[in-house]
Amino acid sequence: MLHELTAAVEAAEARFARRKAASPTRLAYPAELPITDKHRELLETIRDHQVVIVAGETGSGKSTQIPKICLELGRGVEGYIGHTQPRRIAARSIADRIAEELGTVVGGTVGYAVRFSDKVGEDTLAEVHRDRRLRRYDTIIIDEAHERSLNIDFLLGFLKSLLPKRPDLKLIITSATIDTTRFSAHFDDAPVVEVSGRNYPVEVRYRPLDDPALAEPRDQTQGICDAVEELLGEGPGDILVFCSGEREIRDAAGALGELRLPHTEILPLYA
Repeated sequence: MLHELTAAVEAAEARFARRKAASPTRLAYPAELPITDKHRELLETIRDHQVVIVAGETGSGKSTQIPKICLELGRGVEGYIGHTQPRRIAARSIADRIAEELGTVVGGTVGYAVRFSDKVGEDTLAEVHRDRRLRRYDTIIIDEAHERSLNIDFLLGFLKSLLPKRPDLKLIITSATIDTTRFSAHFDDAPVVEVSGRNYPVEVRYRPLDDPALAEPRDQTQGICDAVEELLGEGPGDILVFCSGEREIRDAAGALGELRLPHTEILPLYA
């Protein structure tokens, strides 16, 4: 029994040493991201509080930069930094981006785990395992909590009861600004850090399906094709088309494929 306990302690010490050695010593934050302006405030708030709410819109940089701020504080050494995402594609892309900024590859210091697919290593920061007291983690980041899925709601309730038993565990919740007051109240008036989003110029072009100039009314699929052809004439770039269901997505993708548009790849995405 003593031998097993000693071996477990030695393994934990070796794991701690490896993680500390693997932690990046110099971290850079992109100047163009709004969250960079809040770098010092976030460092101090996360350092001084167990729970922090970060309010920020898409494009603020919160998903990629908050894990780095946690690393700067020395988190991720005594346990993993768990970073939840509501969608698989986000888990993969954010892991790729953070790994790139840290100068490493996915599967080492940074990794991801999603249903039916994972790319993690022994020292991965973003893997998720079933652990009743989350002892494998020293920091949990719940990203995009305003989406309020069943998983997010369950996890928030579970963490509410766990935090008093794990005073060493840090919890960071990111959300759109509309829900921050509710999240803060749920966690005993946790501090809220506001991060602005990036503004992009938006031009609205209205093309009614029943345009009197047309010989006959267009259906939605034809309207999408006409809009894509119009936008392709504007120059290089990507086009994102939102449809209401799987059938509409398939119809639009099929019709666009028949156009044989030059230098264009059509990627249907669902859910």
